[in-house]
Amino acid sequence: MKRFWVKKVIGTAICAALAIVALGFVIMTLWNSILVGVLSVKAITYTQALGIFVLSKILFGGFKGRGGCGCGFKGRGERMKEKWQSMTPEEREKFKQDWRYRCSMWKNEQ
Repeated sequence: MKRFWVKKVIGTAICAALAIVALGFVIMTLWNSILVGVLSVKAITYTQALGIFVLSKILFGGFKGRGGCGCGFKGRGERMKEKWQSMTPEEREKFKQDWRYRCSMWKNEQ
């Protein structure tokens, strides 16, 4: 059993490292092939591409794992699922109609 977990940890570490390497090259390639021509910015190196990725994750996405925020609160999806399951069929239909109306209003504003 211990061997399985060791292999799993090593496999996960290798996959994560390969994903980071590939992601850095994708970001660098996209930046250098699109933004240099369109916005006349300088080309970037691989390490700068990784830095841009880390900065964007910090500013826009964070580094969230699968477990949510880890602060003891249920995620938005779980709360909504519980709320949906406790609704009567009439309440569900009204909820759907309200959201259809809200979404159609948003589409019309664009």
